[in-house]
Amino acid sequence: MRVYIPTTLPGLAEAYKAGELGPVPLDAFAVTPSLREWYVSDDIEELEYAALNRAAQAALRLLALHPDVARRRVVLAVDVADTEVRYDPDRSLDPSALGEVRLDKAVPLSKAAAVHVDADEAEPDVTAAAGALGAADAGDDDAQFVVDGAEDHELLWYATQEIPNLIG
Repeated sequence: MRVYIPTTLPGLAEAYKAGELGPVPLDAFAVTPSLREWYVSDDIEELEYAALNRAAQAALRLLALHPDVARRRVVLAVDVADTEVRYDPDRSLDPSALGEVRLDKAVPLSKAAAVHVDADEAEPDVTAAAGALGAADAGDDDAQFVVDGAEDHELLWYATQEIPNLIG
């Protein structure tokens, strides 16, 4: 199963140094039954893109919690056995939890298929979005507009061999 793990550039550097993603449990996103139902598509590529975008939103939340790190969303796409993924169908009733899964074991970085990272030019919008998250969560429409601005930026795809250049 392909899962998308949100992180930050320092988190990616730690995973690279350790050779694995952790500590556990790891929150991630995948094509779950609730995501399929919400997205109403049978196209697996579209569904995986939706799961990637959910992970990018979670990466933005990580940036909001860590104002001292580079303002670029990072998502690792990893392939794990279905048995390594926990999915809570009751939690999936919450629209904010669509596609949410949990991994209870550290994931070797060798299972990563790709890394998705914001381009440099996305940093001002991602910075503003991270700063506006709290107000957006409280219902401020203007703040939500700022948060949505980060989603206008597509994450770039990088091969895992490029991780040293990303964290360098």
